[in-house]
Amino acid sequence: MRAYHMSFLGEKVVSGVESFGRFTFYLLAVWRWLFSGVRTWVRPRLLLPQFYLIGTRSILVIMVVGAFVGMVLAVETYDQFAAIGQELRLGSVINISVVKQVGPVLAAVMLAGRIGGSVSAELGTMRVTEQLDALRVMGTDPIAYLVIPRVLACVVMIPILTVFSDLLGIFGGYLVTVRGFGVNAHAYWDYSARFVASYDVMTGLIKSLFFGLAIGLISCYKGLYCRGGAAGVGRAATDAFVTSFLAIIVANFFLAKLLKDLYIVLYGHSSFTAFGG
Repeated sequence: MRAYHMSFLGEKVVSGVESFGRFTFYLLAVWRWLFSGVRTWVRPRLLLPQFYLIGTRSILVIMVVGAFVGMVLAVETYDQFAAIGQELRLGSVINISVVKQVGPVLAAVMLAGRIGGSVSAELGTMRVTEQLDALRVMGTDPIAYLVIPRVLACVVMIPILTVFSDLLGIFGGYLVTVRGFGVNAHAYWDYSARFVASYDVMTGLIKSLFFGLAIGLISCYKGLYCRGGAAGVGRAATDAFVTSFLAIIVANFFLAKLLKDLYIVLYGHSSFTAFGG
């Protein structure tokens, strides 16, 4: 039994190292074809459909998610702020949470489920039906022809979708706080403007760039290297979402720390908080 467990552990270690090496070579290939394969992936017939599928067709779900995120934040925080007589400052907390953290992360997670699963399933189907081999026979590299347009579409469109998520989140928070709980609208927006800086908005957008890159790279990788026929395609779609989700959460922590330290280096400590400064 012990020998069996050791053998199983050894297989897992070898498989993990193999997967890491394969993903590293995949990233190097993407980087190489990004510059050397411009004539292949820059074609509008390759890029524009991906912009439409990843961006335009995701706007509605992102707007709905953003609006309800802002509304939930307002509902959950109003009582605590009202208990200490600070409900006028509620807009600052809701809006800073939306533009810096909740908006970009939830938008990316939703898109990882919708886009990541779709992309990995599409490329996985092309792999198991040998369409990728057909591309190679015709002298076209699948990474330049299929992967890079999808990765670029994720990097370009997800920050734009995050803007929609932020706007609807802010509106949802306003709707519940001002129209629902009767907080003074002028004070709500005044404290929001004083507390939410342009750097905070840029923080959320910078995060979304990295989230989009992670979703695009991981989803395409899972699809390109899936195995096992139709069942393998299903596993690839699931793995793409789970791995993208983990990458988003981990990247969010490190980016939050990095961007906060960068702010301190550039501007020093902020003297204003949600409760005054």
